[in-house]
Amino acid sequence: MRVLIADDSALLREGLRLLLEDAGHEVVASAASGTELIARALKHRPDLVIADIRMPPSHTDEGLRAAQQIRRAWPEAPILLLSQYVVVSYATELIESGVSATGYLLKDRVFDIRSFLDAVERVASGGVAIDPDVVAQVIASRRRTPLDDLTPREREVLELMGEGMTNTGIAERLFVSEGAVEKHTQRLFAKLGLSPDASVHRRVTAVLTLLGR
Repeated sequence: MRVLIADDSALLREGLRLLLEDAGHEVVASAASGTELIARALKHRPDLVIADIRMPPSHTDEGLRAAQQIRRAWPEAPILLLSQYVVVSYATELIESGVSATGYLLKDRVFDIRSFLDAVERVASGGVAIDPDVVAQVIASRRRTPLDDLTPREREVLELMGEGMTNTGIAERLFVSEGAVEKHTQRLFAKLGLSPDASVHRRVTAVLTLLGR
């Protein structure tokens, strides 16, 4: 396959090139910055883009943002991102995007040559390759909140509250009685720990909870 490698480390670029060429692939271009990555990916349209997440000038997330820009112009672009360590926010964004032909591997995984080449071929063929350590940290980072205990109907009622609807309006939208809406409302208040209290506007507080504020 035709591959583009993007990393600000010339040593890593060369190492990846030798590894990929030894496996029978062709490195058609390389890049040392996010700007070069975007331009060369869109020019060559390789079978796979392998890019470090952190690249110049800020060494934060230029590779990730470049990948997103590439995808906006070329939605089916197969992209395998590499990282020195797990950045949970980036990993979560990537995993939850549901986009195929996507990978996120820790650089240490490159030393497991067979696994790395398997991931390369999987992403190039439209699959997903997420490092097990990345998945584990994303799962560990998630914390249950009271919102997780709401039933689908209770969540629906809460979302309609967020639109500013009264119980009457919610009942009309959901084709149920106002009494049913009131029951759902009281149950979701209880699950969110909002007891009757004159000093707290429960509807407002519930909606703010939904918004994560």
